[in-house]
Amino acid sequence: MKVFLMTVQLMEEDLDAVEKELALDLGRARDAAADEAAEYYPQIEHAFRAEAKNMAPHYEIFYSLERTIRALVRDSLADADGPAWWENAARVTPKIKADCEARLQKEQDSGVTVRSDDPLDFSTFGELGQIITGNWDVFGSLFKSDKAVARIMANLNTLRGPIAHCTPLAEDEVVRLRLSVRDWFRQME
Repeated sequence: MKVFLMTVQLMEEDLDAVEKELALDLGRARDAAADEAAEYYPQIEHAFRAEAKNMAPHYEIFYSLERTIRALVRDSLADADGPAWWENAARVTPKIKADCEARLQKEQDSGVTVRSDDPLDFSTFGELGQIITGNWDVFGSLFKSDKAVARIMANLNTLRGPIAHCTPLAEDEVVRLRLSVRDWFRQME
């Protein structure tokens, strides 16, 4: 019995190493946060929890894509104009700049932990698209068509609403999300 338990323990350690190395979750570990959240579950309708579980992959896709796009904008404009690109009115319209900085200030004044000190992180998804298409001299070498990028960004912005505001995506919209993500990366080929 001792040999069996030692073998199981060694296998667990090997699986831990594989999960860590490959950034996988094989569902073996108990999540303390999930345990804590579970105590609130009786107060939350099962149907809402099921919806949340179904929406989680879509949120992950959009979150990852949006962060990727923000990094692309930040890095591309910094490469073109240096770290002070945000201050260049030819790169960011005064309205977008003022709106982003107002959102940053509002968050600073709220007393919560500020999510970022980069004003670009306070741009809406629509503003992000405007920054890309408004700086086509920089982004034109990365994408095939400014009109296609504008259309894809508009589609993604429409899909972002239900994802960000806790409304389930219809089956057609799940397909549209996948296609829009593919379209985005296809524009960069």
